[in-house]
Amino acid sequence: MASKEPRILPSDIMESQLATIDLLAAMFPSPGELEIPESTTQCVEKLREWCEDLTSVPANIPSSLYLLVCLPIADGDKNIQINVSIPLQCDDSDTIEQPPPLGYSLRQPEWMSKAEVAEVATSIPEGDALEAFEYFQTEASRFLEIKQSQAVFSENNGPGGPIVRVWFYFPSLSTRKKRDDLVNLAPGYSLTGFVLAGKPGVLCLEGASSDVDSYMSFIKTNSWGDIPSHQKKVSERFRETEGIQRVFSGMEEITNSLGERGGQRANRGDMQALEAWLGSRGLQEAFEKVIF
Repeated sequence: MASKEPRILPSDIMESQLATIDLLAAMFPSPGELEIPESTTQCVEKLREWCEDLTSVPANIPSSLYLLVCLPIADGDKNIQINVSIPLQCDDSDTIEQPPPLGYSLRQPEWMSKAEVAEVATSIPEGDALEAFEYFQTEASRFLEIKQSQAVFSENNGPGGPIVRVWFYFPSLSTRKKRDDLVNLAPGYSLTGFVLAGKPGVLCLEGASSDVDSYMSFIKTNSWGDIPSHQKKVSERFRETEGIQRVFSGMEEITNSLGERGGQRANRGDMQALEAWLGSRGLQEAFEKVIF
């Protein structure tokens, strides 16, 4: 059966969408807080007239209207811009009972990477606008605090001494956000190495000993702050301290680069593949000390 062509929302549902635009305008009355394109303003006027006089359906109505909301974060010195889309069409206007949900997307600020923006986008709540805006402000503030802590640490510490290579073992490491934090926070502490998720998980860090310890302290206190202490299962297995030269040029996750994964949830890493991968980098001894 061929799918139905999208049609304009029924008038009562459309009035609700227009009321949402009025609400946003009331929430953000100051200059610079809400940006409404001229095309959106013209379309809103056309739709208001139609809702008052239903004699003919207006032509050239877009699938959605778009607004831009500017939200302050942290102490107000910085802000983020949120694209808001208000749907005007649906697939079955005869049976729709509730207004289609608004859509949201974060414009990338200069102090967030594309990967960080993508991470925020994975968990946008589907509730009302207030809930979505609060979520964006909270997440953006969290990323900004991380950036600022990295900058302060680098400024206060400088070169941290001889390079060490430290190996950590996790009985299990799976949460995507925690893994991303392990990778994204390391450069701020001048650390290189890798993360391997799964059962077991492995973290290798190269850098000054004090940098490694400060990084792990920050991870446990902030990134893992919502995890009960008895569940923060990670142990330092091996610390190389004599004549260490960096093997890794940056910090990366290697979970998906070692081939097929076993286990019911495909979360058991191939230890033979890891052994070969480390052996090719002259780190065979470390594998034996960390895994066995």
